[in-house]
Amino acid sequence: MGTGFAMSAADGRDPGRGSLWARLRSRIFHSYFLLRRPMTLGVRAIVHDVEAGTIFLVRHTYVPGWQMPGGGVETGETMEEALVHELLEEGNIELTGPPVLKSVHHNRAASRRDHVAFYHVTQFRQFEPRLPDREIAEAGFFSLADLPEGTTSATLRRIDETLNGADPSPYW
Repeated sequence: MGTGFAMSAADGRDPGRGSLWARLRSRIFHSYFLLRRPMTLGVRAIVHDVEAGTIFLVRHTYVPGWQMPGGGVETGETMEEALVHELLEEGNIELTGPPVLKSVHHNRAASRRDHVAFYHVTQFRQFEPRLPDREIAEAGFFSLADLPEGTTSATLRRIDETLNGADPSPYW
């Protein structure tokens, strides 16, 4: 009789899985990769009022240009949870239906390790207009035919990809 630590080819079980050593080994490797190859992840969304033909844009106080709402995904948070949080924070916007993940982009302008998950939101409600504060200088819905001056090139590319069928770029 064996000790029970050998993997059984017949049933495919790995007796070491879940053991203290396996959990410790997993944590060590995870920590190593976090230090060796740290990456950041953000979310943004085109919040699109289809009937009105408008999209929601924000102008931050700390970066130039008009862009779609979004922000970073925090530790322990899913991308969708981050999106819900950012839409509330930057636009007083609540989702009333599921957002659609459209694409993921490498944001090499921010850093070599930054990626952005991009969503299309058509089911939402804004419970009150977003007033300016220390983070958001201006925010509002804009006609697709009359976007504000200073709309960022990345925002214009995502609009073209999402609403006009342009091929998505791998880059933000």
